[in-house]
Amino acid sequence: MDALENIRLFQELVRCGGDIHTWCYGADGALLGSNCPDEGIFDTAFTLSGCRGRMLDYGAAQDGPVVLGAGMGLIWGAAFDKRGGQLARAYVLGPVFYSDTALRQIKEGLSAFQGVEVSIAWKSRFIQSLHNVSVSQHVVFSRYVLMLHCCLTGQRLNASDLGFLRDSASAAPRAQGEPHRDRYLVWHAERALLQMVRNGDLNYRSALHNSTLISNGVPLHSGSPLRQGKTSVTVFCSIVCRAAMEGGLSPEEAYSLGDAYIQSAENAKSIDELTAIAAAMYDDFVRRVHKCRTNPKLSPQIQRCCDYIEMHLEEKIRAAGLASLVGYTEYYLTHKFKEEVGVSVNDYVKFAKVERAKVLLKSTGLSVQDISDQLGFGTRNYFSRVFQEVAGCTPVQYREERSLH
Repeated sequence: MDALENIRLFQELVRCGGDIHTWCYGADGALLGSNCPDEGIFDTAFTLSGCRGRMLDYGAAQDGPVVLGAGMGLIWGAAFDKRGGQLARAYVLGPVFYSDTALRQIKEGLSAFQGVEVSIAWKSRFIQSLHNVSVSQHVVFSRYVLMLHCCLTGQRLNASDLGFLRDSASAAPRAQGEPHRDRYLVWHAERALLQMVRNGDLNYRSALHNSTLISNGVPLHSGSPLRQGKTSVTVFCSIVCRAAMEGGLSPEEAYSLGDAYIQSAENAKSIDELTAIAAAMYDDFVRRVHKCRTNPKLSPQIQRCCDYIEMHLEEKIRAAGLASLVGYTEYYLTHKFKEEVGVSVNDYVKFAKVERAKVLLKSTGLSVQDISDQLGFGTRNYFSRVFQEVAGCTPVQYREERSLH
């Protein structure tokens, strides 16, 4: 069979899995045909949401299929017929929803058409037509799009070859005053939080607080903030659990603990309760990793000094202050510390600060000067000299090398 016959067969087969329609567009964006009964309504929505333009741009530059998101959670998939390297036609599948969408979200999603003159009558017909749009799981719809590509080209691709283009309007609506999610900042914050779990770093509170200012969790299309909160806590607990195992916590303990917190989150009755569960979960995992990484050969007094250093890396830490903390003389502490730990107090402080600097260099956008100031090095030159002495490279080199991974 040729590509056109494949497409006709595909149209019939895909509708066995739901009322999902197919469309054909020319290289200039003109609609050439569709089996959708609300063709005019959804073709207009496809254009006004910007999906048609983004699809054509993508098809001109790429050969593989793509999933496109519009306002209200509407999803389309597109595969391309290219001849001589040039886009000839684009075949579109959809629209579908990935989940049941509340009418409130649909109305809010019409803000995606801001600046475009559409009549009240069209909006009314559009909202009415949305009730006929099928709900399809992400995995299932992605397979349909890959099948559409195979019908056109004969090429079998994996899910990882599928492109995604979702505009800001396709995300879950933000509450009034909620900041836009900068994915790069979210990634940095997540790396910092997980590294602190791996290290059993008890001085995590500022990083945890900063992360809540950057992201409110998984952006779901859900009419229930509580349901969204439960999903976010479940995801957070899962990645923290894995970081804890990487830090040395046994899988038996980590998974059991994670399951218990996830069940607690599922049983929560309010957002405040969920927030408390998430904070307790993170603190619990950090402390358990810290405990399993604690040297059992250290006396309680010297372990307390090590913990104090880890918790106060932004301060000037001196042996005299640590001695006062545990009731030793400075002379006795310095000798006992080196005997048990193997390095002097000053060297331990230096090593601990460099380890914290590594975390900040890898997981934040702070400048080298900011990190130097935050860790109390005094000057950037001194910070760079100490860092190179311990790590074997400068802070800038360390950041550049890690940014490639």
